Amino acid sequence: MMGPRQVEQGALFYEFSLDTHVPADHLLRAIDRFVDLSGLRAHLRPFYSTTGRPSVDPELMVRMLLVGYCFGIRSERRLCEEVHLNLAYRWFCRLGLDGAVPDHSTFSKNRHGRFRDSDLLREVFETTVQRCIEEGLVGGEGFAVDASLIRADANKQRSADASEAVDWNDLARIRRSVREYLDTLDEAAWGAASEVQPKFVSRSDPAAQWTGALKGHAFFAYATNYLIDLDHAVIVDVEASRAIRQAEVGAARTMIARAQDRFGLWPARLAADSAYGSAEQLAWLVHERGIEPHIPVFDKSERRDGTFSRSAFTYDPAADAYTCPAGHPLRPRQKVYRTPFPLVDDDGMMRYRASKRDCDACALKPRCCPTTPARKIPRSIHEGARQMARDICASEEGRTSRRERKKVEMLFAHLKRILKLDRLRLRGPNGARDEFHLAAAAQNLRKLAQLIPLQQLSPA
Repeated sequence: MMGPRQVEQGALFYEFSLDTHVPADHLLRAIDRFVDLSGLRAHLRPFYSTTGRPSVDPELMVRMLLVGYCFGIRSERRLCEEVHLNLAYRWFCRLGLDGAVPDHSTFSKNRHGRFRDSDLLREVFETTVQRCIEEGLVGGEGFAVDASLIRADANKQRSADASEAVDWNDLARIRRSVREYLDTLDEAAWGAASEVQPKFVSRSDPAAQWTGALKGHAFFAYATNYLIDLDHAVIVDVEASRAIRQAEVGAARTMIARAQDRFGLWPARLAADSAYGSAEQLAWLVHERGIEPHIPVFDKSERRDGTFSRSAFTYDPAADAYTCPAGHPLRPRQKVYRTPFPLVDDDGMMRYRASKRDCDACALKPRCCPTTPARKIPRSIHEGARQMARDICASEEGRTSRRERKKVEMLFAHLKRILKLDRLRLRGPNGARDEFHLAAAAQNLRKLAQLIPLQQLSPA
């Protein structure tokens, strides 16, 4: 039997509660327990005028931004539409049924002004890290670090060749991203990371790096750098940088030092790939921070032309000399000079040389140094830290760290596939920082919601 036609009937009074219409298992209900914005207004108060028209509630804007990054809503215009229509979003943003949703332009105005001046989004991210620490999700013993490339909002067709002269000061008068680029030329994570000029430079976002690192078509990109705790893959710190190895290594140092200063986290070990295995980086970890480097050594000493590699020579620390396969010594100096030359080169390498007399009479010379009078072996002044890293990587602990390091790669996959952050919407270094901070905060909040059910919430 067919039921009667549904006809809308007006009513004079309604009893409606948003709370009852948000499902108990909704993600926002689980996340809401961990969003603490109680100190937000005090943090922003110096950046607001004491007179004039009342502003849009900053807590409302931050909650809306968290909704957007948690659910992969990349457009702020679309975010305003979704919050206006979705009851769960309204409940999370404390809007009620008839609360007005701010215009999308309000976000841009605040982001380029007081949000960046006060470093608010960094504060929001660190609040999620502190909550993860309080809930026992951060062990603090083992960390991992890695970087991932995120496409920039820049087009090659509007870029300039490296040899082309561009008046950046003139462009800076009309483009905020160019002004930010000029401001970061001396920073280690940006302009000062490398003296090598990229093949192309974007006129709309010159801080973005032209890169072909993904072995496909080259593109403009930024690098998002994650420092995570290996216990539950909580993001302890995040940093934006140029998409080159030197900048990513510098960002790793910044994040490790900042985690120690902000949260008192002193990890015993750090897992990373070979991009972080330079001699200087390993020495910084071991000697300055006291961290075990579970990192493959960045080493190009192995030869592929059939001659002996450096590994065929044995080093004796007591004699400070190498021994070649034929049993002859290689020392830093084979002669006594009236004016001794420096033992260490500008690149931090010591050269151990064999005696020409030994090499001329050696039967293994064709397999050792067929094109030079005598064999030379370079040794880094940080070879102790390099050897420590080699020993760790060959141990069972090193193999375990290599498996655990994949957790940071899974976070990058989640960032791009679930949160839809495979291409930046904002331009300039500050725009990249804003997006990476919000995305990392959203990932930490989702981690808290996943690992701590409602009945296991720690008492306040």
